[in-house]
Amino acid sequence: AGDGDCGHTHARAARAIQAWVHGRAPPAAPARLLSALADLLLEKMGGSSGVLYGLFLTAAARPLLHRSDLPAWADAMDAGIEAMQRYGGAAPGDRTMLDSLCAAAQALHALRSPGAQLLPVLATAVQSAEAAAEATRTMEAGAGRASYISSAQLLQPDPGAVAAAAVLRAVLEGLQ
Repeated sequence: AGDGDCGHTHARAARAIQAWVHGRAPPAAPARLLSALADLLLEKMGGSSGVLYGLFLTAAARPLLHRSDLPAWADAMDAGIEAMQRYGGAAPGDRTMLDSLCAAAQALHALRSPGAQLLPVLATAVQSAEAAAEATRTMEAGAGRASYISSAQLLQPDPGAVAAAAVLRAVLEGLQ
């Protein structure tokens, strides 16, 4: 979807992460892992996506500094989204990656319930993110690169929303 730039940017990030993982063991502590990923993406990913993911991961690491229980991961998602909104200026409904991330975050709130199980909740979050990404197909762009393009030309789902959903799908598949 889009002009290919988003895909190239995400491919560059994926290659950087692969090289990083093959070069050394990633930090085991969740907060340190997210912080290290933030630094890597800020350095290697490029574009506004790299900055936004860097902001997201940096903020998401904070709730995980002293705990890594399931509710902390829901808190981390919320913190990351809040940082993206504050610094990026977009909101859900603006036809951006936030549409996917916010849909996933809503589903991840179930992690705060007693007895929550990670994989079923995460699977629901991924499905929500993918549905939200598809729903961007018919949205008016309120932020990001697409906001500079006529709505009549926006025939595909937002590339950032599709990419964010794909990242969440990869996390789920990696944990399975």
